[in-house]
Amino acid sequence: MVKLLIMSRFVTIASAQLLRGYGVQATAQRLAVLRAVCSEPHITADAVAGIARLEIGAISRQAVYDALAVLVDKGLIRRIRPEGSAARYEDRVDDNHHHLICRLCGRLVDVDCAVGSAPCLTAADAMGYDIDEAEVAYWGRCPQCQESARIARRHHSGVETRTDRNRMSRLTNQADE
Repeated sequence: MVKLLIMSRFVTIASAQLLRGYGVQATAQRLAVLRAVCSEPHITADAVAGIARLEIGAISRQAVYDALAVLVDKGLIRRIRPEGSAARYEDRVDDNHHHLICRLCGRLVDVDCAVGSAPCLTAADAMGYDIDEAEVAYWGRCPQCQESARIARRHHSGVETRTDRNRMSRLTNQADE
């Protein structure tokens, strides 16, 4: 039910009730930050700040980080920390999933866990730890970057075609969206 309220964007009443249900005071800043995270998967804090400013006007960077920290702490959103990249935030917190991250463009997408409800929580040797969470990130090259690289190789070898130029143009437009 919690996820349904966020995803259906009952932005005023339901979001405020959701925050209060988690013991969080429903301020305009927190509501704007929550809605920003729900509006775009794997969003950065800077992008959250931009969206929140469009919605409520002025909001400091510190207020954005404070709101994000409260929402993460309460389990309403999840912070993802890809190595070498800014932290990202998502509202998909009700399941066990992982992430695919492109080494070239930084695109980050969800991928469901391969087997079982939480197979990654069973370490070969927990060494006395009470494990309650595991983060798995798969790194590689996304399909668009693979295609761009293929076209670039053909271009450098002198075999580029009109079709390659058209595909490159489409890929550039997709990356800008």
